[in-house]
Amino acid sequence: MNKKERIKDDNFIMLPTIDFVFKLLFGDVNHKERLISLLSALLKIKIEEFDGIQILNSELQKLFEDDKLGILDIRAKMKDGKQLDIEIQILPTVYMPERSLYYWSKMYTTQAKEGDSFKVLKKCITINILDYKFLPVKKMHTCYHLKEDDTGHQLTDVIEVHFCELEKLRDTTDLSDLNDPSVDWLRFIGAKTKGEMEMVANNNEMIKDAYNYLKVISKDEQKRLAYEARQMDLMDRKTREEEAEERGRKEEKKEVALNMLKENVDVNMIERFTGLSSKDILKLKEGIEKQT
Repeated sequence: MNKKERIKDDNFIMLPTIDFVFKLLFGDVNHKERLISLLSALLKIKIEEFDGIQILNSELQKLFEDDKLGILDIRAKMKDGKQLDIEIQILPTVYMPERSLYYWSKMYTTQAKEGDSFKVLKKCITINILDYKFLPVKKMHTCYHLKEDDTGHQLTDVIEVHFCELEKLRDTTDLSDLNDPSVDWLRFIGAKTKGEMEMVANNNEMIKDAYNYLKVISKDEQKRLAYEARQMDLMDRKTREEEAEERGRKEEKKEVALNMLKENVDVNMIERFTGLSSKDILKLKEGIEKQT
């Protein structure tokens, strides 16, 4: 598709689940109202309380992966000193809680300089929007604090961690929080088509503003090239991770097969049990025989 055809492709729209687009939508210091509306819905805080909010890392330094694409989370600071970090993740990882706490700890500890009192440390909030199912609960929007196990007493309010699972929102058959005020924004962010976005945008003026902005940047040739480069990078990373997982599973099967061979289990039985081919099993058997 040449440049003119790309720009005239009216059905194309960038997806907010791509972190590059998410940053363009909500990390713009000239249009903080979009971020404020989203945060107000996610945190259940009145819009007025975000008066004076600062976006701390608004710059998108590089556009292409070859140029080391800039950091794509969004850091913000409220007038009362609270700090927020919001990011979107489409690649599943079992270490999401650890990742989130790591980012939280960076925000929290960098507030104080040597010699400062602990009094300078303000509440920090991390928000993780995940494009996959992660937590074993029916809610799509969960929020965690530091509380005592039996009584529920909250030790401190300085830590607050949110997870928003878009895949749960797409499958609403088993949700307990469809009345959450963040639902419309998350439906928009998780939309896969222009029609889905438009449907949600019709119910909310600020979402409509974000939708109109998306339509504009989707016709920008340079941004579209950057978007496609980021998509390819994420696809490559996902493929590499899947290949690594497959190699890991095969190594585990080989380990099981080796143990079974040492116990003189029949090759056909090992093949049925592990799923390895008889050829692979016989190679393992040859290796054992050579060692002995």
